[in-house]
Amino acid sequence: MSEPLFLEPVFKEKIWGGTTLRDRFGYRIPSDHTGECWAISGHPNGPSTVKNGEFTGKTLMELWEERRDLFGGMSGKGFPLLTKILDANADLSVQVHPDDAYANEHENGELGKTECWYIIDCKEGAQLVYGHHAKTKEEFVRLVEEGKWDSLLRKVPIHPGDFFYVPSGTIHALCEGTLVLETQQSSDTTYRVYDYDRTDDAGNKRELHLQKAIDVTTIPHRDAAVRPRTEEKTGVIITTFAKEPFFSVYKWHVEGTASFTQNEPFELASVLDGEGAMKADGKTYPLEKGMHFLLPSGFGHFELEGHLTLIVSHP
Repeated sequence: MSEPLFLEPVFKEKIWGGTTLRDRFGYRIPSDHTGECWAISGHPNGPSTVKNGEFTGKTLMELWEERRDLFGGMSGKGFPLLTKILDANADLSVQVHPDDAYANEHENGELGKTECWYIIDCKEGAQLVYGHHAKTKEEFVRLVEEGKWDSLLRKVPIHPGDFFYVPSGTIHALCEGTLVLETQQSSDTTYRVYDYDRTDDAGNKRELHLQKAIDVTTIPHRDAAVRPRTEEKTGVIITTFAKEPFFSVYKWHVEGTASFTQNEPFELASVLDGEGAMKADGKTYPLEKGMHFLLPSGFGHFELEGHLTLIVSHP
């Protein structure tokens, strides 16, 4: 298979969403409250569709079922990764995700959810919730029950280009004015701990999942170590953000012409800025901001040229 699979994203409206996905990337979003772009997804709640080549019109979920050879013959009942772009026009709910074992038992066989964030952009003085201050489960439960969120929640400042690794069990929330690329396990399971007492158009508060959240939260909180490593090669600066059991994540900043070889079961790539082209097997594929593609197993050698910033991941 010597052709990249370019993918059509799926968009999700959210109470906290806005218009940045349209304003920044030119996407046709469903409303002015669009929070999520499921950019590369094989999840049944929003599978991406192939836009080019022999698999045009096929979803990534269908290809995973029918053509496992494209993914290096990987095992597993579902496509393992999910790439999103999130527009936090308002604060997201404070939440936590289960690990694989808990999700499998309590969420009908769903995967757990370890994820990571690359901060594409954020407003001046932006922050996010990452972890909590409780030392014991008893203290955690008491602070939740008493609604002492300022005492419980740990907030950290953020800047464009920052990277956060968010293992299952980590209390977290993106906050207002943040644009993020998220790489995660392919799971749609979220346990809300606190939602700022917001109501929808009908005056209803969103459901909380306090007991499940208490079950799965890591107490006391432990920061995940992130030690980015940068390597300069001809035409590209490669930053390695994470090499973890569920995924590895990199930033490729291309200036000129750079050569690569795809040796993984597959690679996922999102163009966050710039424009240029991919050359592979005698063909040229234009690239521009907002494009997302998958390089299948055995893709081999290719070149990128132009001025491009991409986030790349693989299992």
